[in-house]
Amino acid sequence: MSYYPDWLPDGTDPNVPSVARTYDYMLGGAHNLAADRAMAEQIIKVMPTIKQLVRLNRAFLRRAVTHLVDSGVRQFLDIGSGIPTVGNVHEIVQRLDPECRVVYVDKDPVAIAQSKLILHGNERTAAVQADLREPDDLLARPEVTGLLDFDRPIGLLLLLVVHFVPRDHDVLAMMARYRERLVPDSYLVISHATDDERPETMRRTAEAVRDARSRDNLVYRTHDEVTELFAGFDIVEPGVTGFGLWRPDGVGSIADNPDDNMQIRVGVARKPPGPTT
Repeated sequence: MSYYPDWLPDGTDPNVPSVARTYDYMLGGAHNLAADRAMAEQIIKVMPTIKQLVRLNRAFLRRAVTHLVDSGVRQFLDIGSGIPTVGNVHEIVQRLDPECRVVYVDKDPVAIAQSKLILHGNERTAAVQADLREPDDLLARPEVTGLLDFDRPIGLLLLLVVHFVPRDHDVLAMMARYRERLVPDSYLVISHATDDERPETMRRTAEAVRDARSRDNLVYRTHDEVTELFAGFDIVEPGVTGFGLWRPDGVGSIADNPDDNMQIRVGVARKPPGPTT
């Protein structure tokens, strides 16, 4: 007879790996299952530096949201947030200003269940299960509208999540729906895997995810395609670049291998005054 941890929500198939739980494993977290660890190990065989890459993404997250707070943003919508670990958005921004509000969104029920446990008692945070691909539904959720004021600037965070949106979904129309809801001086932050570098390695990585029977498949976009996701926003310096090269501020910000620093494309952009379309 198999036994599963009490934090696993009812109805969760423990034999199907989750991207959120696999990411948790890569970061050294404890909220993952055997199927998640097996998928992670298959990815590690193909890309041995993957654990360093997810840590570089977390370092970029810290630098990006710090920039947003410095720019006056006090509200954050983190879509595809995964399972909270040390150094999550609310820890960073509320340390800078305790008045900051953060809503975490993920489609994985485990990620949301764990988020709610960790956030219990923090009235300036919330977590909701919803799908990035359904912006109208997501943005209408009471957990979102009850905590965030859409008449004021918001930082929309999409880290390592848009590359799970399939090619047959109109990703630019999806991004336009989010942009329409944001007022000027709001910000968009994206990190997105690309196969511009190491195309064969990245092809095998995507195959490893598919072979593990994950419900999420990697869809790589080029540098130009990632840049298109920022349509209607003014991209701040240094533009869309590798995550290790976006305003590095210390040893943990950048990898020794130049290819590692460019494996994930990132950008931070501000919505300017003008039409909301």
